[in-house]
Amino acid sequence: MLIPKADRKKIHEYLFREGVLVAKKDFTLPKHTEIDVKNLYVIKACQSLTSRGYLKTQFSWQYYYYTLTPEGLDYLREWLHLPAEIVPQTHIKQQRSHAPPRGMLDDQKRGGPRGGPRGDREGYRRRDGGEKEGGAPGEFQPQFRGGFGRGRAPAAVPAAAPQ
Repeated sequence: MLIPKADRKKIHEYLFREGVLVAKKDFTLPKHTEIDVKNLYVIKACQSLTSRGYLKTQFSWQYYYYTLTPEGLDYLREWLHLPAEIVPQTHIKQQRSHAPPRGMLDDQKRGGPRGGPRGDREGYRRRDGGEKEGGAPGEFQPQFRGGFGRGRAPAAVPAAAPQ
């Protein structure tokens, strides 16, 4: 498809700047939500880059998700005449804070186990053979009486008497 060079440049600049691109599968949409270009131009330009191996495409719930590959990064850098120091935002490493994640227990912060020692289960299992409260009595014997589902078995249909 023939795409005006100015529109193709806008698409490539956005792809290089962000590293990713999302496009709704609507070929009649007059403008893309992020770029001031027809949505059809965005989809077809990304389809062309995908066929050359410069983008990776994922399609889900009527949206195309495009991700720049390392080869695509090199291609767009050359196409846009950019120096090697400039990289997309998705390739910039974020600084992590040194605070531990919220919700960690004090034992986990120190590296200790969450529970107690492994053999500390006397509160969990009863060794004295005591009855549980609210359970079925010891003489309870459940029986299966047959039948279909929850109701009774259908009554036998008497055979028609011969005439």
